[in-house]
Amino acid sequence: MMEKAMSTPLDLDHLRTFVAIVDAGSFTRAADDVFKTQSAVSMQMRRLEERLGVSLFERNGRNIRITSEGARLLTYARRMLALSQETLSAFDDEAMQGHVRIGLPDDYAERFLPEILARFSRSNPLVELQIACEPSSNLADHIDKGRLDVALVSDCYPGASLPEIVRREPLHFVTSASHDTHNEEILPLALGRPDCVWRREGCEALGRIGRRYKVLFTSWSAQIVTSAVLSGLAVSVLPECALRPGMRVLGEYEGFPTLLDTEIGVVKSRNADGPVITALVEHIRESLANLSPPDGKARPSRLPELRPMRPALGNGRLKVAG
Repeated sequence: MMEKAMSTPLDLDHLRTFVAIVDAGSFTRAADDVFKTQSAVSMQMRRLEERLGVSLFERNGRNIRITSEGARLLTYARRMLALSQETLSAFDDEAMQGHVRIGLPDDYAERFLPEILARFSRSNPLVELQIACEPSSNLADHIDKGRLDVALVSDCYPGASLPEIVRREPLHFVTSASHDTHNEEILPLALGRPDCVWRREGCEALGRIGRRYKVLFTSWSAQIVTSAVLSGLAVSVLPECALRPGMRVLGEYEGFPTLLDTEIGVVKSRNADGPVITALVEHIRESLANLSPPDGKARPSRLPELRPMRPALGNGRLKVAG
């Protein structure tokens, strides 16, 4: 009987539901994502588990966790679904083709880019993505001059006016989890360039509480700022999505003030239009709306009201500040 069962091909719809559960973190949210009832999703998973003879999820009340066998299946499931989509696109004369130039700051690349690329490439395997990682002000300039089609930018530079906000992120003072740099009498800082609004927000907040500080490192490179923090050389101001293992958030109980949230928006070049651009922007919206915080907390809503927002810094088209 087992030999006969193992010779039967896997149902791609079952695999699609399985991946949706893993990505969504619950059967309920996955049911919405795959347009099925929760009972239908549960039935598909029972059949898939019976088909493979393994348990794919461990259930503890309403919480679920993927098993080691489930993690093993996940790799194959993603590959099979991607190949299925690629095969269909190869025989679809109306499948979207071409290339898109997209940019985003390297503060966001590690956290946001894998999800954006995975969602878009699975649905549009014939579209080439050309990716640039630069500061938001540079990306705004590229958008204005038509050198990029789409960019994910933040309000971290003067004059930023984001036409469509797709995510809000808390700003934090962060330090190394292995050092006590934040206890130094004169606080050493690693920050963005002088025109960076995150830098201004952090310095002004420290000034209001009378905390002495000195800026030791200035760079638009997230890697340089991150390295300064992790090595215990400085404290920085970063959005939640830019937190890395080995960092620790500094709160009011340690004498650090709460900072305003930062906004992240998607912008398009005036000449960028068509179904490929529209599809990419929609994938960006969905990816950032559904992405969980780096510490694994429940995923936020599309536009969570976290704290009072920073006042608007400008109006009209995007402005560039060096």
